[in-house]
Amino acid sequence: MKKLVLVFGALVILFSGCSIKREVKPVGKEIDKEVCIIEDTSVRQGFLQTYEQTLEQMGYKVKIIAQGSDKSACKTTSTYMGKWSWDLAIYLSYARINVYQDGELIGTALYDSRGGDARIFDKFGEGEEMIKSLVEELYKK
Repeated sequence: MKKLVLVFGALVILFSGCSIKREVKPVGKEIDKEVCIIEDTSVRQGFLQTYEQTLEQMGYKVKIIAQGSDKSACKTTSTYMGKWSWDLAIYLSYARINVYQDGELIGTALYDSRGGDARIFDKFGEGEEMIKSLVEELYKK
């Protein structure tokens, strides 16, 4: 019995470091209905399209502004980052969205499956759905 407890404990410790991280700190307050998204041309175009469409479905007006623009270029501005990886298929392995009001960070969403090797099938799925769920949670009222 003691060996079983030790083995189980070792497995818990081993797999606790192999997890998929998802953290969202919602904006949490009323913001302008216009959100300027600073384009990141190094990220697959589908990320920006999904982000923009989700915000529009939530009733926001979206303005895409040039890469390198200042975070205080608009009253409410957002940056994003996305990375796709290959492991039997292409999947969204990392996403980060930050929201700024008057240049100050007011909300952030993070999805990171790069440490989730032990949860191989959990990381696969629609990247668009993951982006959409992050945006919905980030901007929820």
